[in-house]
Formats: sequence, structure tokens, C-alpha cells
Amino acid sequence: MLGVAMYTTIKTLWQKTKNKTEIARITGHDWKTVAKVIKDIERGVEIPKKKPKATVIDNFKQTVLKLMEKDLSAVRIHEELARSGFSGSYSTVKKYMQEIKRKDNIFVRIHTEPGEEAQVDFGYLGITKDDAGKNRKTWVFNMRLSYSRLDYYCKVYDQKVETFIACHIHAFEFFGGVPQYVRIDNLKSAILKASFYEPLYQQAYKDFAVYYSFGPLPCRIARPNDKGKVESGIKFVKNNFFKGRTFVSGTDLDCQLKAWNRNVNERIHGTTRKVPLEVFTGKEKSCMGSLPPVRFAISRISTRKVYHDCHIYVDYNYYSVPYEYVGKKVDVEITESLVKVFYAGERVALHRKITDKGAFSTIESHYPAFKIFDIEENQKIFRQKMKEVGSYCEKFFNNAVSQKPKSSSAIARGVLSLKKLYPDSVIEASCKRALFYGAIEYRVVKSICKNSAYALPLEEVAI
Repeated sequence: MLGVAMYTTIKTLWQKTKNKTEIARITGHDWKTVAKVIKDIERGVEIPKKKPKATVIDNFKQTVLKLMEKDLSAVRIHEELARSGFSGSYSTVKKYMQEIKRKDNIFVRIHTEPGEEAQVDFGYLGITKDDAGKNRKTWVFNMRLSYSRLDYYCKVYDQKVETFIACHIHAFEFFGGVPQYVRIDNLKSAILKASFYEPLYQQAYKDFAVYYSFGPLPCRIARPNDKGKVESGIKFVKNNFFKGRTFVSGTDLDCQLKAWNRNVNERIHGTTRKVPLEVFTGKEKSCMGSLPPVRFAISRISTRKVYHDCHIYVDYNYYSVPYEYVGKKVDVEITESLVKVFYAGERVALHRKITDKGAFSTIESHYPAFKIFDIEENQKIFRQKMKEVGSYCEKFFNNAVSQKPKSSSAIARGVLSLKKLYPDSVIEASCKRALFYGAIEYRVVKSICKNSAYALPLEEVAI
């Protein structure tokens, strides 16, 4: 049977008016064979096609596709197939995966309805001067409405969660409304776990999305076409605004970017061939969700390590965290009135924000039960021991409990330790003298004992 290539050669030569004898001589085939092929060609018979050979991977192709969606390597996929009865080699699997990836470069253009979607991203601009004249790393934030292509741009000096949220708020206020969805890149500032299928948002961004009534749509990893509109916007601002311009300050950059942004929205868009501002005003603005009456209160987000005493250090104060998290890093959300502590996306502690400095906010249940110290029971024990020394000693302890409840047991322990050096009568007299002068410190009683001041006369007043 002739191959496809030879069949095509004979057909081409025949169409060029070569006779059968010439074709047989040129191709090296028998004249009868050439005549048969030409007869088929004249009858309109299609060129015979080879039937594809069955391969060892045919029955496993769907499985390979599913495993590729999980972002598994060729080695791992080969291992999984082998467990399912696949007898082919690793190179066979790798070759098929390469064929799929070449086809994967084709993508479907995503069309959206008015007010349905916005896309956001950060783009690094380089080093610029801020208003203080300091060189700063600078990024540009872009939110683009997918339907009208209306853009909002602003410059920022970091990619923190609070900055990311603030940029959203300013963009929504610029548009005068909120889209149904915001398609975001897998930014560290917005998503803890970069997964399209099971996104774990930082609590602050999740709360923000609920407050403004929009749904976040994370892009799939290594799928830039999911947010191609905003990525082209980032490329556009880098090439057509930032390059070749100079900025004397942060304010100067803001003013130039604002003016450029306005011109961009009033130009004819390269893809839609329409003016974004006109499309937005005419069709999209009325489809946007309403802004809330009050801006979202942006929290500060930071990470802290839980100390061995079950506390974290935040703004010069200490807040307790359950003992299970000692030594681990936790996320802390700080609002005007609250300190919220999260671990792996779950809230594990909540405190009122302390306005003082060097203070503690401790929840006893955050300690293991066997470590919790019963202050009242401890005071009861020391009161009895001080009473055994004498009535003035007991009264001295009661004053300590009243004025320094947390230190009272330590004070009593110190006074009772003097029994190793002095008789009870000396300690009792020393406590009487300390009471006379309004002192409740152990060091005062110790000093009176040491200097024998307990023997000095006291003014006759009721103690």
C-alpha cells in the first residue's frame, strides 16, 4: 500500500501534466500502480490515511489530565499511573504531558457583563523619591473593570494587606460603586495558600469582601490569562507612563499618574475600540453595587511569635494566647479597639486593645490547668502563717493584700524567711514599726530587724 507522501507526489505530478510513464520513472513505482492511483484521483477518492496506532497511554489519558490539574510532576504522575496498572515508561508519560502543555497555550477569551468583574494586580515600578526625598521601592496598583476597561491606578510603597485593602477602597470610590467579583492574583498579601480550588484568605481581606459585598476570585497558579486584562494594564502603565518620566517627590508622581489615568480612560481602547469612560458611563455604572455608607475600618496585620509565657508582644503590651501555640508564629489583626490572634486562618484569641504601655491582658484559660495559680488560696495559707508570728504581722500582710494583691504572697514569703535569723518577737515588733510608718515592703521589715530599730520607742498611736 502506498504511503500518504507517495500518493500526494503522484497526484502532484499528474496535475503538472506528467504522463503515467514519466510518473512511474520518477517515483520508481510500477506503471500499473501509478495508473491505479491516478484512476482513484480522477474518481475523487480521498488520500488514504493511516489508522493511528494504539499506544500504551491511550487508556490513561484522562487520568493524566486530572493529575496535571493537581500540578503533579511527570515523575509523580508516572508513579500514580503505575499503581493503576500502567506498564509504559516515564518518557512516554513525559512526552504526552509535553503535547498537552503545547496545546494548553491556547486559551478561551473571557467575556463579562457590565458591573460583573474587576481585575486587580500590583506591578513593580522601581525606585522613586518620596515627599521626604528618600528613595523608596515603588509599586503601582491597578484595578480594571473587565467590561468597560475603565482603569484606576495608584502608587504604593509596600504590598501589605492593609495597603491592598486601602487600594480597593480608593478604586471603588473612584468608580462610585462595587463590582460583583474582584479577580485577584495569588498575592501573598491577599491569600495565605495559593490555590485556585481551596483559597484560604487572610481574615482581614475576607471581612473586607463581605463588608463591600463582592466575591473574591483567585486566579489559578501560572494561569496569567485568568487576569489578562489587568496584566496588560500593568504592562501599559510601565511602558507608557513610568518609562522616561522623572518625579521629584511622591506627590508629584501621584499628580502625574492621576492626570495620565484620566487620559487613559478617555482614549479609544486598543481591543474594544471604544472609549472606556463612555462605556462605563453609558452601560456599566448603573450595574455596579452601592458603596457602604461608612468606609471599612482597615486593620493592621502582623506576625508574632508566642513566648513561653503564652503571650505575644504587640505595641509595647502583652496579650495571652492558648498554650498550644507557644513557640509558633501567629497572625495578629489590630483594630482601634481589639487585638485578634489567628493561627492557620482560625481565630485563637481575642483581647480588648490596651491603651497603656507595658501592660498585660491575660486570659487564665490560655494556661494549662495544672499551671493556673490560685491567688486567694495562696493568700489564705500565708495569712495563717503570718498570724502565727503575731497580730501585727497578720495586719502587715492584710495591708499588703489590700495594696499589692499580686505581690502580697511574695512579701509574706520574704518576711517569713526572716525566721531563720530572728525570733518571732523581733519580726512581730518590726512589723509593728513598719505599720506605724505605713510601709508594706519586705525590705523595710528586714532593715528594721537588721538595725534593731524595732527596739526604739514609738509614739503612742493606734495601729
